[in-house]
Amino acid sequence: MDPIALLLFTGALFFLMIIGPMRRQKKEKNFLKELKRGDRVITKSGMHGKVIEIVEGSNSCVLETMAGKIRYEVSAISHEMSAKLNTKPKKK
Repeated sequence: MDPIALLLFTGALFFLMIIGPMRRQKKEKNFLKELKRGDRVITKSGMHGKVIEIVEGSNSCVLETMAGKIRYEVSAISHEMSAKLNTKPKKK
């Protein structure tokens, strides 16, 4: 096998396996850090709600749902699903 092709393959593998997940993790960390009162979110288990309180000491938040108020860990909030929920649909 050509050494240049092997080097390119190794670089692509590094990019896909290391850099991609690091970017996603950084975006999720920033999202959770910027979480504030009034944000509409979806948890990783699929619960929809609105943040009404963020408890700093225990790293949790209180979500208001149709069923009432529920306390969740901040890490249980899904960045990808919440971002889709908060983006406005594009008009054609």
